[in-house]
Amino acid sequence: MEKTDGDMEDLIQFALNVIRRSGGEALLYYGKGREDVKFDEGLVTEAELHLTDFFQSELYRRFPDHQLYGNNEDRQTYSHDENRYLWVFDPMDGVANFQAGIPIWGLSVALLENFWPIFGAFYMPLTGDLFHARAGQATYRDDKVVRISPRETIDDESLLLTYSRFHHHFKTDFPGKMRNLGCTTAHVCYVAMGRAEGALLHNETYQDLAAARVLIESAGGKIFKLNGQELFLNEYLNGERINESLLVVAPQAYGEVSIHLRESY
Repeated sequence: MEKTDGDMEDLIQFALNVIRRSGGEALLYYGKGREDVKFDEGLVTEAELHLTDFFQSELYRRFPDHQLYGNNEDRQTYSHDENRYLWVFDPMDGVANFQAGIPIWGLSVALLENFWPIFGAFYMPLTGDLFHARAGQATYRDDKVVRISPRETIDDESLLLTYSRFHHHFKTDFPGKMRNLGCTTAHVCYVAMGRAEGALLHNETYQDLAAARVLIESAGGKIFKLNGQELFLNEYLNGERINESLLVVAPQAYGEVSIHLRESY
């Protein structure tokens, strides 16, 4: 069964439509955590379950033979049939921000064909930003093409996005600004659009990075291990945690950024 451009456009339009609608569903829960607890795990769990059920229902109604990541144990069989499509949906990135009423959070969706990524999208309902990319083509923020920063040098105006407890794991003399905005895929998208020179990630999974990989690579960036090797995300398709820190950056700037990061554990 050969895929046509028309078929691909149908898949992309479905993805963009359903992620926007899923964002609308997420707003029903946004910022409604219990005030007497620091983190309302019950609210987050309820929201994530609802969003996953919503996405699954929409997917199987439109494409009943497609697969959803997490629902199928055997993901190693090559196919020419409709089950060659695997959707990876992450209902909530930035859960602490979400439950606290801070607007930097979102939902992501990626599409694979026989385990090769072909599309990724990330939607931030409060800011209205929709990042999307077809693998091997351009990355868009809404309808505008974005690209990774062309800078090869780091200075005091450079921005590195990090994660919570970063300073427990690293010593750094990074000369620029360092920020943690609390949302992994948002960090990756800000690198993809040239707003930050790099983003350091930690404790991620395949589901966390499936869409982010397409977005950053289509914008000209890469996800690296700290030893300089490129991350091959499909090695983690079975869902295990990636037990090392990762650096998202333009390939030409990897050395300039990584030289300022020294693991302390």
